[in-house]
Amino acid sequence: MAQRVCIIGGGVIGLTTAYALVRDGFEVTLIEARDSVGRETSFANGGQLSYRYVAPLADAGVPVQAIGWILRGDSPLKLRPRLDLAQWRWMAAFLGACRRSVNRENAAHLLRLSLFSQETLQTWREDDGLEAFQWRRNGKLVTFRQGSSFKRARLGLTDSRHQHVLAAAECKRLEPAMADVPFVGGIYTPDEEVGDCHAFCQQLAARLKASGNCEFRLGQTVTGIRQANSNVSAIELGENVLVVDQLVIAAGHRSPLLALPGLQLPLYPLKGYSLTVPIGPAHSAPDVSITDYDRKIVYARIGEQLRVAAMVDIVGFDSAVDPKRLALIKRQARETLPDAGNYQAAVAWAGMRPATPTGVPLLGATAYRNLWLNVGHGALGFTLACGSGRLLSELIGQRQASIDLHGFNHRTA
Repeated sequence: MAQRVCIIGGGVIGLTTAYALVRDGFEVTLIEARDSVGRETSFANGGQLSYRYVAPLADAGVPVQAIGWILRGDSPLKLRPRLDLAQWRWMAAFLGACRRSVNRENAAHLLRLSLFSQETLQTWREDDGLEAFQWRRNGKLVTFRQGSSFKRARLGLTDSRHQHVLAAAECKRLEPAMADVPFVGGIYTPDEEVGDCHAFCQQLAARLKASGNCEFRLGQTVTGIRQANSNVSAIELGENVLVVDQLVIAAGHRSPLLALPGLQLPLYPLKGYSLTVPIGPAHSAPDVSITDYDRKIVYARIGEQLRVAAMVDIVGFDSAVDPKRLALIKRQARETLPDAGNYQAAVAWAGMRPATPTGVPLLGATAYRNLWLNVGHGALGFTLACGSGRLLSELIGQRQASIDLHGFNHRTA
């Protein structure tokens, strides 16, 4: 009889984990508090599958830069200090990671996982026909408004085979929609991709249901985890109890609420915003994905919509849409790409990115023999999801992991 793996969380991380497990012959039960999957952080994120731009936010110089951002009215960062020990612990650990050597080491971990994730998604698309989520390999152009930031980016390049430095005129030739934007230059990566994360979640769910090997328990909240002798035995769903063979926590920023004795998850939600802008026949949206580096705004064409995403709000567990933050994104998007879409009809959204202080997710085993983690992917959840899910399946199946997992482990208990 096949082992049954229970997964808590129905976002892109939980769903890719379930898909990889079912592919490998496991039976899965997926539990999601919402009535449908992919409704939170996976719903309207930036859409960029950004495999080679994975450097963590924590880096040398960021604390000083962040002070300047906080003092500005149009800052990409908003900090609201709270009487919350978890917030202060997270920020202290973040400051401790703001060193160039630490950033480079963590970026190497993320790049290793991201390239494996790109390979995994390609396998699933080609072998399983996973295509109905507006996927394209459209390339990504990181653009710079300031000569100083452009110079730092050029000096920091380590992969000249895949990343190409472009002058301002070359950026405009590559993407005519940017012709009137005052960028001084850019870095172009041709093999980056784009897709609709929510549509991807829906397709995975449909495939899992059709497999007959995945049970969905939607609209059910985990209220407790039973354990004894370093082993998880069951989860509590209100008055109901579900016995588990193996348990995966993939519940995003809510994962710390499921912590067991001695297992502290250093996650904190970083709220981000997006606009989904309809593109009509008269509009000229960029085909290449764009990152406006100095304003920290990303643009991705997803079918006949332009996804505009930005902001890092460290404001606790408040997921409400802040009208002032959305107005800032819309104003800056209109200044940059005034003809890209119908901004009047844009749909606003806010989501909580589950972030570790280092930017590196917690992936793999814990000190509990049958408890596994797949959490803390921050703004890279869609990018890292397929590789993370496949690695979890390899580990649970007691197979050799396809990549070195140094840097991802969390065994505190």
